Amino acid sequence: MTNKMKFNNDSVRRQDRLLDSVDAVELLRTGEYGILSMVEFVEKETGGYGIPINYAWDGENAIYFHCAPEGHKLDCLKANSKVSFCVIGHTNVISNKFTTAYESIIVRGNVSIELTNEERMKALILILDKYSPDDKEVGIKYAEKSFHRTNVIRLDITDVSGKTKWIKP
Repeated sequence: MTNKMKFNNDSVRRQDRLLDSVDAVELLRTGEYGILSMVEFVEKETGGYGIPINYAWDGENAIYFHCAPEGHKLDCLKANSKVSFCVIGHTNVISNKFTTAYESIIVRGNVSIELTNEERMKALILILDKYSPDDKEVGIKYAEKSFHRTNVIRLDITDVSGKTKWIKP
């Protein structure tokens, strides 16, 4: 883990299922997608709002997401910047033991939605590196062409915890 990003499994109830920091970093680096959870403001009532979303981690203390320049997600984040982000790695349902093998991490932090154009493009390149490395040149041209209709959100990581359970079928 990096200096600012704190790996903290203290609050995990099942201490026998902790995912160590090395494996947590690897899951954050390689995970395909995660669930971004935030507080939803609907008129005067609040509730939870979670959405699946792809992402790129900068290898330090930030996770980037891309989205449209307006929408419900951004409205929620403007009202409350505190979020959690859950990445689920490998899973395996073990029917005869009535359980599931899994690995997951939960990242907590605050989001920023007003980024500079330079940081937004850097984030889009990180996303291309992760999801389209063989098509990066074309992807950069596409990102430049659609830049005006793309927003980027940065999650500044404050806390990471992880759990795992692996058993033989």
